[in-house]
Amino acid sequence: MRIATKKLTLMAALTAIALAIFIIEAQIPMPIPIPGAKLGLANIVTLLVLFYPHKNEQGSISFKNTDALIILICRILLGTLLTGRALSLLLSLSGGILAFLAMIIMKKFVSNKQLWACGAIGAVFHNIGQILSAMLVTATPTIAAYLPILIIIAVATGAMTGLVAQLTLKKLP
Repeated sequence: MRIATKKLTLMAALTAIALAIFIIEAQIPMPIPIPGAKLGLANIVTLLVLFYPHKNEQGSISFKNTDALIILICRILLGTLLTGRALSLLLSLSGGILAFLAMIIMKKFVSNKQLWACGAIGAVFHNIGQILSAMLVTATPTIAAYLPILIIIAVATGAMTGLVAQLTLKKLP
């Protein structure tokens, strides 16, 4: 099998894994009744693809940042389609893309041993993107009042997902 076909197949599998995590997580009620608060477990897959070694030895698969973005967007589009939450498309896309950009910048400053920090920053920027989108859609600036508590939750949950990605990356060949 050619490397391009293997890579496409692996990206499809990773998208499916992220989508399954997203759908399962959507069924888990958060103990804190704050709109927008969630664990963000599907971000583990995005972090894995972003930080997977980019050395391309003969016959090995390597990922580019755009591959992680493709997986992220596919997961968001399919997740919205499967959960039937139309408004979440805009909120998830804006949060996901802002988080992705923040993680790309963080990638320049952290190593594979600091994915927990990258996960925390990504989660914070995800919430900022969602709040900004919600404010634009609803024309309700008071939604920003949720941001401080969402940032605190994002740091904790993002660090956890980043740590899971970090420990998983250590185990990958």
